Amino acid sequence: MSAHSRDEVEAAFIEYIKVGAVGEDWAAWADLFTDDAVYIEHVLGTMTGRAQIKPWITQIMAAYPELYTVYEWHIIEDDRVVFYMQNRRDNPEPGKPPIDFPGVTILHYAGDGKWDYEEDFWAFPMAQKAQAEYVDARGKFDPEHSIKMTRHHWPAEPDWARGPERGPRAR
Repeated sequence: MSAHSRDEVEAAFIEYIKVGAVGEDWAAWADLFTDDAVYIEHVLGTMTGRAQIKPWITQIMAAYPELYTVYEWHIIEDDRVVFYMQNRRDNPEPGKPPIDFPGVTILHYAGDGKWDYEEDFWAFPMAQKAQAEYVDARGKFDPEHSIKMTRHHWPAEPDWARGPERGPRAR
């Protein structure tokens, strides 16, 4: 049984997406976790507490500036949210579709706009393939593409999951 209303959990989830995936303010996003939160990242490790989550997320996202998160759907069951996304890179090759690999995240809402649990699952072989495809295309078409942080392929809806288009378009 949920300790919080569905509306409260939904509002906190929308804020989580707007601050992190859309706004890419990873330090502020980490502040949406409780001091004792557990963050399980099955490929990269487990962090305990905001003090571990914040430096980890800011460093990992700085290492991949071309990568952004594109929301697809979510469900809420009590204080849990499960959502599906694409980890996306705009393709440096003109006219080609973005380079994606999927992920699923499970969150637990603790109240007061904070999360006390996150567990990430992503398709590791697909991530490796996407990385190799991106590096190859970047080498052939735009060696500086990653630092341009282009964001050309947001979801059509909902509005709160769509950020501004950024960076130059490939010709």
